[in-house]
Amino acid sequence: MSGTGGHAPELPRAPLSAASYFAVEYDPSRDEVVMLDQRLLPEQVVYRRYRKPDEVADAIRDMVVRGAPAIGISAAYALALLAGTERGDAASFLVANGVAGRLLNATRPTAVNLAWAIARMSRRAAEVAALDPDARYDAMRAEAEAIHREDVDACRTMGALGAADVPDGATVLTHCNAGALATGGYGTALGVIRAACAQGKRVRVLADETRPYLQGARLTAWELHADGIPVEVITDGMAGHFFQRGEIDFVVVGSDRIAANGDVANKIGTYGVAVLADAHGVPFTVAAPFSTVDLQVADGSGIPIEERSRDEVAHVGARKLVGDGIPCRHPAFDVTPARLVTAIYTERGVVHPRDGETPAALRRPRA
Repeated sequence: MSGTGGHAPELPRAPLSAASYFAVEYDPSRDEVVMLDQRLLPEQVVYRRYRKPDEVADAIRDMVVRGAPAIGISAAYALALLAGTERGDAASFLVANGVAGRLLNATRPTAVNLAWAIARMSRRAAEVAALDPDARYDAMRAEAEAIHREDVDACRTMGALGAADVPDGATVLTHCNAGALATGGYGTALGVIRAACAQGKRVRVLADETRPYLQGARLTAWELHADGIPVEVITDGMAGHFFQRGEIDFVVVGSDRIAANGDVANKIGTYGVAVLADAHGVPFTVAAPFSTVDLQVADGSGIPIEERSRDEVAHVGARKLVGDGIPCRHPAFDVTPARLVTAIYTERGVVHPRDGETPAALRRPRA
C-alpha cells in the first residue's frame, strides 16, 4: 500500500466517477486500486494505492473507504486485482476468488452492496475461469468497471427522480454522507440535492455532523462546499430545534440495506431524524441503488447491525472523551420503519413505503 497527497492522482483514463475527486478508482496501468483516505478529510487529501485483495479488505474495514456503493465497487476491484495475480488453472483461480470474496464479505456486514458486488464478480469468475490468465483478468476488470459505471448512472437517475420532489427554496436536512465519496460518483442523497440544484432550484442544506464518525461534518460539508452548494453543519442534537422552528422542508438520506417491506438501515441516528420528520410533517426520503434492496430480508429486524469499536465513541482524533474502563455502545446503523419513509428513490423508479408500496414492485421480471 502506498499514499500520495494533494489532488487526485493522474490515471491513464478519465475517472469513471467523472469528478475531480473520487472515493475509489482502478488504475489499469499499475494494476492498483486507488482510494481517497476519507479518515483524513477535511484536513488532508491523501490518495492511497492497493495491490492486493487483503489490503483492500483492510481499507474497507478501517473506513479508508465507506458508503455502501463505494464499498461494493472497492470489493469488485479487489477481485479484479486477484485475477491479475492468480495465474493458476481454473480450479485454483476459483478457490482463490472464493477465499478473497469471503475475506471481503466479512469486513462490513450491514452494507448489502458489498455481498451483491462480490456475488456478481464471483458469477463472472465462474464464467471466465477456463480462459487464459490474461483474458481472465481482462474480463474480471471489465466486470468491476461495469459495476462502477452502472453505479454512477444509477446515482444520476435516482437523483433526477428525487429532485422532482424537492421544493424550490427548500432547506434540506441530510444525515451521514451519501455523496460522491460514498458511491462511484455523484451520490445518492447528495445526488438528489445536486440534481435539484442543476434544475435551477434554490436549495440550502443542513448537514448533521453524524456522530461518532462525523461523516456529515467532515465529508458531506466538504463535498457540497466544493460544489458551491450552500451548506451549514449542525450537531445531531440540533435537528429537533430546526424542525420545531419550521426551518427544514425536506429530508433525504442514503441507505446501506433496505428490507423487502421498505424498512431502511442507515447510519446510526437516522431513525431519530425520521421520527422528527414525521412529527413535523416533513417528507423523509431515501435515495439508494436497487442493489441496496435485500428482498431476502422480510423486514428491518433481519438486517445485521454492525457493532464497531468503543474507541470511535470514546475519542475524537487524539482527544479522549470517555475515561478508561467506561464501556461505550456503538451500533453503527439503525433501522427506520417503512411507515416513516415517504419515498425511496432508485434507478428503477420510486416507491412510497408510507403508502404501503414496497421495493419488490421495482423487481425486474425474470427473462
